[in-house]
Amino acid sequence: MRRSSLGGKLFDIANYSFLALVALGMMLPIMYIVAGSFASEIEIGSRSFFLIPRNITFNAYDYVFKDHTLPRSLLVSVFITVAGTIVNLFFTFTFAYGLSRRNMLGRNVMMNMIIFTMVFSGGIIPTYLVVKNIGLLNSYWAVMLPVAISAFNLIVIKSFFQEIPNELIESARMDGCNDLGVLWRVVLPLSKPVIATFGLFYAVSHWNDFFNALLYLSDSKMWPMQVLLRQMILLASGSLDISTMDLTYVKPPDQSIKMAVVVVGTLPILVVYPFIQKHFAKGVLLGAVKG
Repeated sequence: MRRSSLGGKLFDIANYSFLALVALGMMLPIMYIVAGSFASEIEIGSRSFFLIPRNITFNAYDYVFKDHTLPRSLLVSVFITVAGTIVNLFFTFTFAYGLSRRNMLGRNVMMNMIIFTMVFSGGIIPTYLVVKNIGLLNSYWAVMLPVAISAFNLIVIKSFFQEIPNELIESARMDGCNDLGVLWRVVLPLSKPVIATFGLFYAVSHWNDFFNALLYLSDSKMWPMQVLLRQMILLASGSLDISTMDLTYVKPPDQSIKMAVVVVGTLPILVVYPFIQKHFAKGVLLGAVKG
């Protein structure tokens, strides 16, 4: 076993200490939000920072979970996240595989069009008019199809596919596989880290998104959890007319309800992440070397 020099040991100590401080700096705000969600309004107003509340209260969580619409909106969020991620991965991976084949007709033209969308976009109003004119308003397709492909993710995945040895693809073709067979039997099994990485990116994007649902879904029964939690915050702060909402209204502490909403909205993704961390850590840098 190689022995480190004194300078190497000092560097390791300094490096680990710096990283520990950075990690602590990232964790403290999260810990404060969790603690604040269990604190009273008086304590939040009187103490600028704390990690353990003096008097634990569940008023904010009682307000969030007592309404009968929350379980329904939670299921809607799960459905949109799962279905939307499947749609994203299907269109992104099939399109990226096609673009990775150098013999594809119009490949350069399509790549230029994709790069163009990274710089210029139609905007909210034209997108809304397109969604309305093709009859997607008040349907879950409206929050999934307009964001089916991320141009940046597409380019990174395409670069990863180009790094797969062409001999494997030619061998599969000799065994009788067509393009879809090569993608399904050869390319995708080698792309598990990439699938996990970009699947997580897409899933987090769908889970956190409330604006598209607010824009395209006028039926409150179709709202995902993020929109419902937003309405709860507006109700708690008195910024929304309660007569238009199907919510039992009892005003909770303004600050603790906001912190409880952050905890409720973040916890499901934090629970999922450890199960794909191994693939995520490996796949986050794949495809980022070659253009």
